[in-house]
Amino acid sequence: MQDQTGTKPPLHAGDLQATALASLGLRLVAGHKGLERPIDWPRVQKPGLAIAGFTPYVKPNRVQILGESEFAFLKTLPAGIARERLDAFTALPIPCVVVTKGIDPGPVLTGLCRRRRVPLFVTSRMTSIVIEGLTAFLEESLAPRATLHGTLLEVGGLGTLLLGESGVGKSECALALVQRGHRLVADDLVVVQRFPNDVLIGSSSGLIRHHMELRGLGIVNVPMLFGVAAVLERHTVEFVIQLTDWDSQQKIDRLGLDEEFEDILGVAVPRVRMPVATGRDVALLVEIAARNHLLKRRGFNAAREIAAKVHDEIARKSASDRFTVARRARRKLSARERAR
Repeated sequence: MQDQTGTKPPLHAGDLQATALASLGLRLVAGHKGLERPIDWPRVQKPGLAIAGFTPYVKPNRVQILGESEFAFLKTLPAGIARERLDAFTALPIPCVVVTKGIDPGPVLTGLCRRRRVPLFVTSRMTSIVIEGLTAFLEESLAPRATLHGTLLEVGGLGTLLLGESGVGKSECALALVQRGHRLVADDLVVVQRFPNDVLIGSSSGLIRHHMELRGLGIVNVPMLFGVAAVLERHTVEFVIQLTDWDSQQKIDRLGLDEEFEDILGVAVPRVRMPVATGRDVALLVEIAARNHLLKRRGFNAAREIAAKVHDEIARKSASDRFTVARRARRKLSARERAR
């Protein structure tokens, strides 16, 4: 059984100096000794209320953004009160402060951040752009993740995760699907992240990205064999197919009426179990399963349609049988009355 509970990667104020945020032009001007302060929230916060003197809603370990409106408000306050507000604000358990639009943070805020070891970043970019860029970076960095032993492909536009015991044929099936025109995301190790709104995104793990191990052949490079259009860097995980060894004693849903789900990072993903046996075209079956799932999402369920027709036919025959029995009973009653 794979561990799919996931972990939340640690993030610190110093990570805002990452190359991924180079376009924001964040420049550290104070608080160099506080770069290890933790960041726990994937959303940033504009602490307008805190600057106004109400601090309870400033979330601990959440990146704070000071823009033009906050500094304009501070200028309306007497110098002593403005200093008290900034003193109370920087005393809170915040990871860092980002000042936008090229505004000079001033000696008071700079001095407080330096003394309290609160990293103070400045940037010339607009506040909205900074918030958008930081939010995308934080969501990506703080998304809970789990590493699964499986293969992830885009099959007909559907993110399909193949699971199963080692040697069941996941990689061979994936290779056949790629040959049919579908695209590989990850083989062997799939890193799955859970984003807001319960969206699961899968990608490959590091050095083995876009490579596959095929028993008897060794390691192959998929884009070199099939072209760059045969692979994707990442894709949503929307459907799970559990490949299992064929067992005549195994209980298999013959009609497809039963609904099963795979729990991945707390998200229930629709799942089907597919027995693997010699002579079965597993790639074709996976392709059909993905298409059938897409039809179900659009409201068409072949199994339920057949079941409904069978139910209606049974009800019709039952009603017809009841009518026949009643008619026979009336005939017998009429015959007895005539005999009298």
